Amino acid sequence: MTYLPAHFEETDPATLHALVGAYPLATWVVPHQGELLVNHIPFLLDAQRGEHGTLIGHVARANPVWQALTAASSVAVFTGPQAYVSPNWYPSKQAHGKVVPTWNYATVHAHGVPQAFDDPARLLDLVTRLTRTHEARQTQPWQVSDAPADYLNSMLIAIVGIEIPVQRWVGKWKVSQNRPAADQQGVVAGLMAQGSEVAQMAAWVRGEHTP
Repeated sequence: MTYLPAHFEETDPATLHALVGAYPLATWVVPHQGELLVNHIPFLLDAQRGEHGTLIGHVARANPVWQALTAASSVAVFTGPQAYVSPNWYPSKQAHGKVVPTWNYATVHAHGVPQAFDDPARLLDLVTRLTRTHEARQTQPWQVSDAPADYLNSMLIAIVGIEIPVQRWVGKWKVSQNRPAADQQGVVAGLMAQGSEVAQMAAWVRGEHTP
């Protein structure tokens, strides 16, 4: 379960999907024999497959996680922009001093029962789709076909595909919604003064919640 006050909850599917697309590296947590297996996997969301979409990715065949999959649900956690928020940025500090530090962040949790596959054709389709997605911004995009066929086949043998039909999404946007408008403006100014690394969080505090 996730602690999720109502004012931080985000439920719009398009907004949740946009964060997954912009920040595809998930912390994937799988329960196994009383323990939690934690891996960091870039997933691609196929929003048209299933009621809530399907996540697809792959792991190394040497990674035991794919052999540990059961009928139990797992969770893939996607983390968007995040930033420390200083009480000094709140005008209300000057008024009454009743302010404390906090942390702003946006996350999406995708819950679903994962499945493994190692069919060569499906794996080739998967890596091709992943490559097209992540090479799209390159001046000269690399293509899977650029690699020698025998080398590519050896790489496909070394991985196992993972797909997670999403059963439910949980979105948490903690971006100063609980602060007065003046404090929100102070947070934006404070974040912008920190430089480009946290500038995106400033945009989200302004209400631009879509990546």
